[in-house]
Amino acid sequence: MRVTGPGGWSAPCVWRAARPDVLRAPTVRGVGPSVMQLPRVDSAEKPANLLSFLELFAHIPYGQSWFFRLKNGLVLDENAAPLPVDAPYIGGQRITYYRDMGEEPRVPFEETIIYQDAHLLVADKPHFLPVSPTGRYVQETLLVRLKRRTGLDDLAPVHRLDRDTAGLVMFSVQPQTRNAYAALFRERRVHKTYQAIAPFRADLAFPRTHTSRLAEGASFMQMQEVAGVANSETRMQLVAQHGSFARYQLEPVTGRRHQLRVHMHALGVPIVGDQIYPVLSPETAPEDLDYSRPLLLLGQALEFEDPVTRREQRLVSERKLDWPYTPASNSPT
Repeated sequence: MRVTGPGGWSAPCVWRAARPDVLRAPTVRGVGPSVMQLPRVDSAEKPANLLSFLELFAHIPYGQSWFFRLKNGLVLDENAAPLPVDAPYIGGQRITYYRDMGEEPRVPFEETIIYQDAHLLVADKPHFLPVSPTGRYVQETLLVRLKRRTGLDDLAPVHRLDRDTAGLVMFSVQPQTRNAYAALFRERRVHKTYQAIAPFRADLAFPRTHTSRLAEGASFMQMQEVAGVANSETRMQLVAQHGSFARYQLEPVTGRRHQLRVHMHALGVPIVGDQIYPVLSPETAPEDLDYSRPLLLLGQALEFEDPVTRREQRLVSERKLDWPYTPASNSPT
């Protein structure tokens, strides 16, 4: 990204998650460091100090807390030594830093570990819990919870589920074998099965395969189907009907963002509890979430041949999707 200073100067700024194998900075409360390369600027335009430069990022989540992080030793130089609040700005310097360590509202559901060996960990994620630190979530993420619980600082997800979606998430334990597990998803060698609850339509025939071309919509939060060669494919089956609702089994062949949610919406049966399709709802602060209305979508099973052990794996979530309840009667519809 580019950053623009008060004097109008603009320069590229590179920041990314730090690689634990090449940095000396430790994990703190389950949160690994990130790294930023400070841009080189003309001496006349150089920020007064490091803090004044970092405060240019006050518009991003947690950007307001740079003074706190410097004061508490959470911004480090290339030797992993804490930088003081009045540290000078040095163009080209690589610094490491930690996301804000303040308290967050707890997501009141627990993850479980359903499989773990020397190379692989598979967790069963509850609804509402993000997989990795993002936006206003750091401690209350699946990755950080698991790091604190297991002590595995090198743990890293090799695929992701939306925060709203529950179910299985695969993590690599060791950097040396991480790419082998990531390749399973890149090369579509993992058979993924989801369950969803959505309205029942008697005019829709199942089983069926839904294909379409997905592209980003007017809002970056939404994807949409557009004309052109299909780049997404989902196999669908009707599992059970319960009044005006049905339980569906969804098997994505491709892995486009929001693919299952968009495909169900396109068929006129949006998934119950979806706050993005068909209507994008305003983002809700963590402390204001309504935990009684989850997205009824579950990553139910993962099937693959382990690239390291060569074992055939079929892992199944222990979670279940309950039928929706009507507010008026508080009974199944």
